[in-house]
Amino acid sequence: MTPPQPSPRDEAQVRLFVENMAMFLADWGFPRMAARVLMVLMAADEERLTAGELGERLEVSAAAISGAVRYLQQLGLVVRTPVAGSRSDAYEVPENSWYASAIIKGGLYQRLADLSDQGARAAGGQGAGARRMNEMRDFFQFLDREVGRLLEQWETERGLR
Repeated sequence: MTPPQPSPRDEAQVRLFVENMAMFLADWGFPRMAARVLMVLMAADEERLTAGELGERLEVSAAAISGAVRYLQQLGLVVRTPVAGSRSDAYEVPENSWYASAIIKGGLYQRLADLSDQGARAAGGQGAGARRMNEMRDFFQFLDREVGRLLEQWETERGLR
């Protein structure tokens, strides 16, 4: 039995994916344009795209792309590389998975735990507010540990370790 053949790329469906995922991420507080840029880069067959190519695909201005890639670079979700023989740069999703970069290397959960602990101490360490913030701290510490373990398992499963 022969394996099923991949279907041809459907650009309309890719654009729909980009917009749906960007809207979902925006609903969770991620800047919409940055989400759109990230999803275009994730879905692109090319390894990297210039700001002009990103702007064309999203039908937005260079200024919109500039702000979005700057934001994504700060999070470690996108890296900028020079285009040989040109004055322009290209952007790509780093080889080390975007989720690991954002969550683990960025210290998201540990930072949230630290801030929760700071809030609990500010509340005097007693009372309902301190109890809730201590629980929030414990939860984010748990996530930090467990997501780290899950990513290690993922890398082992994918043969990255």
